[in-house]
Amino acid sequence: MWLYVAALVGLWYLLRWYREKQVVSHLRDKYVFITGCDSGFGHLLARQLDLRGLRVLAACLTEKGAQQLRDQTSDRLETVILDVTKTESISAATQWVKERVGDRGLWGLVNNAGIFHPHCCSEWLKMEAYMDVFKVNLTGLIELTLSMLPLVRRARGRIVNVSSVLGRIAFFGGVYCSSKYGVEAFSDTLRRELQHFGVKISIVEPGYFRTGMTDLQECLEKLKQAWEEVPAHIKEAYGQQFFEAHYNGVKQGLLTCSTNLNLVTDCMEHALTSVHPRTRYSAGWDSQFFFIPLSYLPTSLSDYILTRSWPKPAQAV
Repeated sequence: MWLYVAALVGLWYLLRWYREKQVVSHLRDKYVFITGCDSGFGHLLARQLDLRGLRVLAACLTEKGAQQLRDQTSDRLETVILDVTKTESISAATQWVKERVGDRGLWGLVNNAGIFHPHCCSEWLKMEAYMDVFKVNLTGLIELTLSMLPLVRRARGRIVNVSSVLGRIAFFGGVYCSSKYGVEAFSDTLRRELQHFGVKISIVEPGYFRTGMTDLQECLEKLKQAWEEVPAHIKEAYGQQFFEAHYNGVKQGLLTCSTNLNLVTDCMEHALTSVHPRTRYSAGWDSQFFFIPLSYLPTSLSDYILTRSWPKPAQAV
C-alpha cells in the first residue's frame, strides 16, 4: 500500500514540475512594474528580469537608487521615483506607466516596497511607528494595486505581492506581522475576485534574508533607541536584563540571515513568467522547513516552540 502512496505522490510532483516549467510566450514584449528597487529584492529582481529581456519599469524611492540601477542594466529598463505613502506619487507613477504600456496593458505588478520597525516588543513602539509601517506595507500596497489594476486587467497579467513568513505566523514585531497578515488577506481576496478576468495573484513569503531591512548595525541602533524612548513604567515592567537578553537574541538572529537573495527573486520571476504560477511561494529554507510547518501546529504547541527560549520580564508572574 505504501508503495502505491509513494508512487502517487511522486507522480503528483512530476506533474507539478511539468506544469510549472511551461513559460509564457513573448516575454520580451511584456512590461513589469516593480516597487522598492533601490536595494534588496526589488533591485535584484529588476536586474534579473532585464537580463531575461522583459521591459522593466522600476520604481525607486530616491534618485540615487534609480541611477545605481540604471548603471547596472540595459537601456530597456526605465525608472520612476515613487513614494507609496503619497496618493499624488502613486497617481503620477500610474500615468507614467500608462504612457509606456499603451493598449497592451501591464503584464506584471510586483509590490515589493516595505519597511520594518525596530526589532522590539509591541509595547515599546510609539503609535507613529505603527502608522509608518502600515502606510508602506499595507495601505500603500493596496492603493498602488487598485490604481494599476485596470492596466493589469487589460493585459490579463500578474500581481505579485511580497508578504513574509511573519504573515503566516506572528511571534514578534506586532506591527510588521499585522501589516503582512493584511497583505495575505488582501491578496487572497483579490485573487478570488479577479479569477474570471484572467489575472493571477501570487504571494511571496520570504524567511530571513540580509537586506537593508535587516542591516545589523542599523537594526541594533534602532532597537537601542526604541528602548531609550520607552516610558519608565514599561522599562520597570521588563527590566534592563530582559532588554539585554532580547538585544543579544536579535543580534544572533540577524547574523543568521541568508545572503542568497535569489531564493526570493527566483520565486518572483517564476510567478511572472510561468504559465501556471503558484498561489504562494515560501522563499528560504527557514520558511519552508520551520516557520510554515510551524504555522499548521496547534497554537499552544507553536507558542511553546517559539517562546521557550525567551527571557522573562522583571515583573513576570
